[in-house]
Amino acid sequence: MKRITCFTLLLMAGTGLFAQAQGSGLPVKYEELTVPLFIKAIDQSSRTCIIPLGIIEKHGNHLPLGTDLINIRATAVKAALQEYAVVFPEYYFGQINEARHQPGTISYSPELIWKMMEETLDELSRNGFTRIILLNGHGGNVWLEYFCMSLLHTKKNYAVYVYGLPDESIYPETVKKLTKSDNPGGHGAEFETSSMMANRPDLVHKDAIVEETGADLQRLKSLDAYTGIWWYAQYPNHYNTGATAASAELGKAVVDAEVTDFVGFLKRVKNDTATLQLQEEFYKQSADPLLTPQDMK
Repeated sequence: MKRITCFTLLLMAGTGLFAQAQGSGLPVKYEELTVPLFIKAIDQSSRTCIIPLGIIEKHGNHLPLGTDLINIRATAVKAALQEYAVVFPEYYFGQINEARHQPGTISYSPELIWKMMEETLDELSRNGFTRIILLNGHGGNVWLEYFCMSLLHTKKNYAVYVYGLPDESIYPETVKKLTKSDNPGGHGAEFETSSMMANRPDLVHKDAIVEETGADLQRLKSLDAYTGIWWYAQYPNHYNTGATAASAELGKAVVDAEVTDFVGFLKRVKNDTATLQLQEEFYKQSADPLLTPQDMK
């Protein structure tokens, strides 16, 4: 039997291996729950599960392919430690067609990502969850809101809530003072790099930032129309400049602000009963539209 030292315990706690919510004594990570603990977690979480959505894609030459996954699950876990919910494993089945030309990109068909998401939600529902949050950490997942609306096509016994990429208005003055670049929220830029420096500094290679340009090439600027190739036209290197200004101090401030905002959202979802009630009302009326009252207020 191996001897576990105090240093080893501290290291395991720091890597999230002992990620348990205060007061509950329950792990927040789905995969770390035993069956008896899972059953308790259903009740403790108010039947709420968080799916952290990222992607596998290039983030410049200085960040890992799983940057979105790493950062967004860190947010989910930190929030669930404050307001208990079960955090699903990193979910990378999303839209990333615009990066198929870059090494390492895992891009699934639209049909598969759609079906995979619905079956995942159905399975979580079958296991007792009635509130499921899609915590999105990838800007390319523009399909999520339409996907949620499509769930109204057939009766579901659960409600789905989308928490999108945070608006910069949630950041306190500390973040603004520490920000140095003109476009800090760009892909692989100052905020994203700083967050990785706070969450996983061992995976950040700042010396590689200068290896290629992240400038907007503006190759369709005169078109004035939307086209699916817009991102490639602007950023073929799949990186948006500004990462050299990143810092761990800024990253901690950004992450703390995002966790605080999401905790508030999580609390509202856990206390929400109206969504499921309205869905049930909608499904009943949809079954026979001619009986739907026309003077609803």
